[in-house]
Amino acid sequence: MIVRTTVSKDVAGLKRILEETELFPPEMLSDMIGGFLSDAETADLWLTCEVGGDVCGFCYAVPEPMTEGTWNMLAIAVRPSKQGNGAGGALVKHLEDQLRVRGQRLLVVDTSGSDAFDQTRRFYRKNRYVEEARIRDYWAAGDDKVVFSKAL
Repeated sequence: MIVRTTVSKDVAGLKRILEETELFPPEMLSDMIGGFLSDAETADLWLTCEVGGDVCGFCYAVPEPMTEGTWNMLAIAVRPSKQGNGAGGALVKHLEDQLRVRGQRLLVVDTSGSDAFDQTRRFYRKNRYVEEARIRDYWAAGDDKVVFSKAL
């Protein structure tokens, strides 16, 4: 298992992951990742996980505006057939390590409080993230926003 900085040739694999996980529509990816792939000065971080040359996961994080050393992990996804094999944990660890090297101090992630995201919340807790806040009915009626964080 290899976790590395995302490159242009990964985009097709990332779109496949988005199709399989339905994290967000794959057609949004080009706009989201375009600046990262074309601007060497961007602070954004995109990481790709591959197993045997197959792209199986990714994560995306950005610095949180108007803070000192706080980052927000906006997306993390692993192909359903590869979930439970450590790819998600490897992505998170690599991201945290990258941020520590950069002298950053806090990583925040938002998720849903719905039953469909129970596994996601367990994943964050397993990786030592702390539930910091819950905003009722944020995403939709009955769907809370749950905020996790981890000191780096």
